[in-house]
Amino acid sequence: MRPLVAFLLYLAVVLLGGPLLAPWLYWLAQHLGDTWPWLADQPFRRYVNRCMLVVALSGMYPLIRAFGARSAAELGLVRPAGQWGRLLGGFALGFASLAVIVVVCMIVGVRVWGYDLDGPGFAKILVEAALAGVAVSIIEELLFRGAIYGAFRKVMNWPLAALISSAIYAILHFMKRVDDMPADHWYSGLIVLGHMFSGFANWHELIPGFFNLTLAGMLLALAYQRSGNLYFSIGLHGGWIFWRRAYGAVTDQPRVDGLEVPPSAYEWFFGTKTMVDGWLAAIVLIGALIVLWKLPLHRPGWRHAVEASEGKH
Repeated sequence: MRPLVAFLLYLAVVLLGGPLLAPWLYWLAQHLGDTWPWLADQPFRRYVNRCMLVVALSGMYPLIRAFGARSAAELGLVRPAGQWGRLLGGFALGFASLAVIVVVCMIVGVRVWGYDLDGPGFAKILVEAALAGVAVSIIEELLFRGAIYGAFRKVMNWPLAALISSAIYAILHFMKRVDDMPADHWYSGLIVLGHMFSGFANWHELIPGFFNLTLAGMLLALAYQRSGNLYFSIGLHGGWIFWRRAYGAVTDQPRVDGLEVPPSAYEWFFGTKTMVDGWLAAIVLIGALIVLWKLPLHRPGWRHAVEASEGKH
């Protein structure tokens, strides 16, 4: 039970500490507005997001230690020698899977090429998306698969550990972007946090959005389980992050007479610019799961190890 207690404590610190810290930093930025106006002009919701991220990153090391990991190898991050094929293979699967959504949506016309996009702007978006893919995939795979899934796998069979860790991954990624809100009180960050979780009260946002995020987590956990390290998972995650960052920036909703066509029921199937909140994404992820299961990326004797692990519980 120690890993679960450690994670619950970590989660409480992130979800409460970040929002409680945000108003104070926001007020400090307003006070220093003459010196750093760009900092003072940032919306309060962004302070909440960034404070939660800083607290989460600050707590990763003690959390990993509490999970019993003493080295990077125990988290699945072995020496890169001989692992580049898995890294690139994972990226290819992640890139190609979400590219299916891009192509389908462009063909049927629910998304179109960005109206105001030029060459330099396009290049900047690609670079930013690539950098985000590298940074986010490494950090999140170390946390969610290397630490959380790895810790749960020690005390329960791996499919259940994968499901629980994937549900946690989905919950934390299901937080929606909210409109800016005032920072009038010390608890204003908690109000913003409540609005960020409002999607759980909306059935149309919960299904299939939450289901798809859980399924994505299961794919990443399976990649780790089969390969024995995080390189394929990092590549897979990086390919997804690249498209999720680039898709909404390089495409727009179609326009008629210069006005955007309002979203309609098609989003239920094709999804929004976030890509993973429609049933098309569910179909693509299930296809990726089948491909992943068939790929010869497993380490020798992985099935025997899994069966032995399951037999202990």
